[in-house]
Amino acid sequence: MTSLETQSLTIRFGGHVAVDGVSCAFRPGELTAIVGPNGAGKTTYFNLISGQLKPSAGRILFDGADITKMTAPLRTRAGLGRAFQLTNLFPNLSVEENVRLAVQAHSGTHYDMLRPWRTRRDLIDRADAILDSVALGSRRTVAATALSHGDQRKLEVALMMALEPKVYMFDEPTAGMSVDEVPVVLDLIARLKADPTKIILLVEHKMDVVRSLADRIIVLHHGKLVADGKPADVIASPIVQEAYLGIAPGKSAA
Repeated sequence: MTSLETQSLTIRFGGHVAVDGVSCAFRPGELTAIVGPNGAGKTTYFNLISGQLKPSAGRILFDGADITKMTAPLRTRAGLGRAFQLTNLFPNLSVEENVRLAVQAHSGTHYDMLRPWRTRRDLIDRADAILDSVALGSRRTVAATALSHGDQRKLEVALMMALEPKVYMFDEPTAGMSVDEVPVVLDLIARLKADPTKIILLVEHKMDVVRSLADRIIVLHHGKLVADGKPADVIASPIVQEAYLGIAPGKSAA
């Protein structure tokens, strides 16, 4: 089974410790929400796991291998899929072309003058199926830059799906979305969560989103792991209510 673990993971920026000795293991078939107040180190922790940042100390283990020094592209090839707060697309290519490039990359297929892309029916069918699953089939020919913010987020999920990662990492997937767009993306994540072989990590500020999706919550505060457990237990804990929800001790969350 897929495994992902951080051991005493730490990063310092000058005198500031942004992530402070975080040890945590993530299991397949479980969606873990990573929450905490602004500046708690959530996105920095994500950046360490996905390889955008290098730790000052500690290790990251993936499927039993130490990937601490592995580059971000190599981690992606190994099975770590990452969606960012800002979409990471090929803006001038069509929706269809974006997904086909990802499908082609995952298949290891290279450009071949003697065998045009259109002859690869298997890859085309795979790309089309992914587009339909994220409700973008009707927008195949639209340039990515012309999509609404919500549709761009859906397209980014489609790109991750095309790479068939073992781990899905979502950094505030509903940020900047309209009320109408949010349920579509949450439904996509819920469907990915139904696969018991996948690990899903979610950084999210909206507690209603966390409550609806999370099997487990971990809480970072000043870079430290301060809570870890089932959503109801973690949300009800005094340290979370005070530090993250801003609720004074003795009062209950809404």
